[in-house]
Amino acid sequence: MKKPHSPLKAYQNPVFLGSPEGRIVRILSEYLEPLARFEKNRINSTVLFLGSSRADPSAKASPLHGYYWDAEELAYLIARWAIRLRPKGKNFVVCTGAGPGIMEAANRGASRAGGKSIGMNISLPLEQPSNPFIPEDLAFVFHYFFMRKFWLVSRARAVIAFPGGYGTLDEFFETITLIQTGKISRDEVVLILYGEEYWREVIDFDALVRRGAISAEDVKLFAFFSDPGKAFAFLKKKLCRTSPELCLEA
Repeated sequence: MKKPHSPLKAYQNPVFLGSPEGRIVRILSEYLEPLARFEKNRINSTVLFLGSSRADPSAKASPLHGYYWDAEELAYLIARWAIRLRPKGKNFVVCTGAGPGIMEAANRGASRAGGKSIGMNISLPLEQPSNPFIPEDLAFVFHYFFMRKFWLVSRARAVIAFPGGYGTLDEFFETITLIQTGKISRDEVVLILYGEEYWREVIDFDALVRRGAISAEDVKLFAFFSDPGKAFAFLKKKLCRTSPELCLEA
């Protein structure tokens, strides 16, 4: 007599879940699982740090070296301020892409302040390890770039782009496009380009205006800074002007 067949339930079937037909389930999982953890940790809003994974704190000869420590200091200032707000530590939580370089620096600065921070990693052919300054309950890894981008930006009240390469440029331009087109309110997100000399050399925004590709008003969607203290003062002022109820200290 044949043994009775015990088929797997669909949600326990790894072959189905890894198949093209299971793609929608995988996509939904990358929406629902982070949502559940954000709700459990009561994360209301974030400050997103973008920047190069190649900024090495020990490579003093690298042109990116100083930006690492500026990012660490700026994240420290933000986290130290945010953890005193009501509800404690739930607004303006430092968030990064979880990798090394500028991302590590921001998570490190938040940790130095005694605050939790978020890391949203992505699986790549050459694995990018998560940095050690992210608490386990707020460490994520995504397969789909678009779902990672959604979570990086969806609760961000500020986006700070440090010097970086293709990934940083991609994330910055996608964010500014959402703001320019009104998908994100211009009053809802503060956008900072940190390292004015770098950014003015890499992107000629004035040329875009002269050639009619963007309007002069579009250049006002972001601000340049090259000092952590000044960037923090500007950020705090802008956030508290648009959301004074979130800036009440406990």
